[in-house]
Order: sequence, then C-alpha cells, then structure tokens
Amino acid sequence: MKRFDDLYHELLKATLENREEEYIETLDQIDTYQLDCLLHPKKHPLVWFTDECDCPDESRHCVKVCPFHAIYPDKSGKLHIDEEACAGCSFCIQECRAKRLTGSKDIIPTLQAIRSHKGLVYALIAPAFLGQFSNDVSPGKLRSAFKKIGFDGMLEVALFADILTLKEALEFDRNILTENDFQLTSCCCPVWIAWIKNIYSDLVPHVPPSVSPMIASGRAVKAMYPDALTVFIGPCLAKKAEARNKDIADAVDYVLTFREVQDIFDIMEINPADMEDSEKDHSSRAGRIYAYTGGVSEAVKLTLERLNPNRKITLRTQKADGVKACRDLINDLIAGKTTANFYEGMGCKGGCVGGPKAIIPHKEGRINVEEYGTLAAYPTPIDNPYVIELLNRLGFETIESLLNESDIFTRKSLIR
Repeated sequence: MKRFDDLYHELLKATLENREEEYIETLDQIDTYQLDCLLHPKKHPLVWFTDECDCPDESRHCVKVCPFHAIYPDKSGKLHIDEEACAGCSFCIQECRAKRLTGSKDIIPTLQAIRSHKGLVYALIAPAFLGQFSNDVSPGKLRSAFKKIGFDGMLEVALFADILTLKEALEFDRNILTENDFQLTSCCCPVWIAWIKNIYSDLVPHVPPSVSPMIASGRAVKAMYPDALTVFIGPCLAKKAEARNKDIADAVDYVLTFREVQDIFDIMEINPADMEDSEKDHSSRAGRIYAYTGGVSEAVKLTLERLNPNRKITLRTQKADGVKACRDLINDLIAGKTTANFYEGMGCKGGCVGGPKAIIPHKEGRINVEEYGTLAAYPTPIDNPYVIELLNRLGFETIESLLNESDIFTRKSLIR
C-alpha cells in the first residue's frame, strides 16, 4: 500500500499534468480514506490520520496539547477529530511523535478549479510571504510565478490589512471612552478568535466585529468581480478552518499553504526568483507588518494617532504569541492584572511568520517583513491614497463608513 506522502506527490504531479483520472485508475491496494481526503478535503476535518495510531494512551501528546480538546479517543481507543471544535492550530500534528497526523491539503481540487474556472482567478497572498520562496523573490516575481500556474493575478492581503487597521482604529476611537474600557483585536489570527469565542466567550463584546484581512480581500474581489475564484495563500492551517466558517464562507474559495505552493513550484520546475518582476502592490507599512507579533498593535496605534491626535485616552498595547502566552494574557486580563486597553494575540510563536506551514524560521521571516515594511511609500492607511481609492470603488464614501455594520468588512456573528 502506498505511503501517504507518495500518494500525495504522485497525485499532485498527475493533476498538474491533467491526467489525475488516468493515475487514479492505475492505483491498486490504496487507502481509500487518504485518497478521498486528497480529492475532497472539505468533506473531512482539518487534521487527517495518515495511519492508525498505536501509541499508548499515556503517550498521546496530540490529545494533551490540543487547547480546544478537538482530538480524542473513543471507547476502543481509536482517535477522532471533532471538526466543529478544531481550529486548525496544528499543535496535535507537531506533537505526534509517530508522525501519523497531517494537515488538510486542498491543492488537488484547487488546481482543478483553477483549470476549469471560466472567470478570473486571484491568488491572495498573506503578508508573511516575504522570503518564503527565497530572499530573491520580489512581490512582482511571485505574481509572475502564480500566473505561470494559472492565476490571472495576485493581490497582497496587506492592502486589506490596511483597511482593517482603519476599521479597528475607528472602533477603538468610538468605544474606548474610559480608563476601564478595552478592546481585543479581531484581525489576523483565527486561533486567537477561536479561543475567545469558544473558551472565553464573556470577552466577545470586547472584540470588534471586523473580518480578517483574508476575508476582507476575498469579499472585496468578489464585490468587484462576482464570478472570480479566490485562493488565499499563507503559512497557516487555521486559515482553512476560518474559510469554512458559515458566516464568512462566501469570501475565499480555497486556502493553500506556502508549503503546498512550494510543492507546485517544485513539480512544475518554477523558480520564482527567475520570473519577470511584475508591477507592485500599494499597501502601507501598517498593513505589511501584520505578519509578526506586535504588528497589528503598532499599526492600529499609529493609525489612531493619525485619526485623532488629541485623544485623551491613548492606546496602550499588550501582546502575546504562542499558546501559553496567549492563555496567560487572557487569564491576567480576566483577573485584572493588566493595564493595557488593546490586546493582541497570535497563536504561533513570532506571529504569522511562525505559522506551522511557513517555509523559513520565524525570526528570519520577521526580518524580511520588517524590511519590506520600511520600503512602503506610506506609513499608515490614512496616508495611502490607494486605500481610499479602493474604498471608494467598493462604495465607501468616507473612512468613517467602515463602522457601518452591514459593510463587507464586518463579521455578523461578532457584532456586539
């Protein structure tokens, strides 16, 4: 019987060569569950079993580390994934000593959709992409590499992080009126939001009802091009869980990780560093620095200072990254041991640059993102004319209209 990794890479190669059906017909003595996972990933939880677990109960680290108790044994000892509870944090995969767990791979149906789609197909690239595919790969070269795969264009999600920075700053300015008020960022990290919604639900009223930059980019594209296919690409398995959430499932059609895209580049023998350098995107520094711990806090603080420089109650930030640090931060907040009024949590060490599907170490990723931030022509979204132009194109006459609870950048399930 084929090993899962072999099946995955052979099926991926066959799909890229448009002969997946022919390949499947040649398979003999395969694990039909594994094949179905690869062909129809949305039918399955985000974590897959590549083999039966035979670890003793006391050594099942995967069960112990899950902050959402989403992986559990039944009475016979067989492990299961609770799809509703799983946030895609990947901790169980990282702690599986037998290496029998893997994250959802959406690459086969994504490639099939790109090939068959009649409208525009957009790659939405996460702000953490700098240096992931080599330090010699500029945004323009990466855009050209995606076009070689079959995408019509690539958008930097950092531009939409600019918009969400404006929205979060406006929310803070409207709602934080006394020294006892506080706000928890709703941007970026779906693991952080899952903790708040599922475990610390009493804090939900302190979370502004903004969608993430990923969802904002997908909705914006579909508002302008209703027939477009949107594919988000980033370092995070949890984004696949977020894209499946029923109240925002209209935004992003597929989610791929950096490693899945690297697999495509490898098989197609595409070296993005050798591609033509296409036109640049227009995000500000504020949107670009979302990819590392503290970036959201800094972006919102700088934008708030531009929005209301004479504000008496200033934004005081506290941030945390990684499971333990985020849990400690929330518990300290509940216990009254904190003094900040704006809290940022990132489920991965280092922030998005430390995501489980990143290709390079998070410290290197942060350096790359910081350098890219310094190259931005504008420090904040208020200074960025492209943000205002995009908002106008989407029907927003003023930046204050971002507080409208019916706009495309609002998540209905988190409205206070």
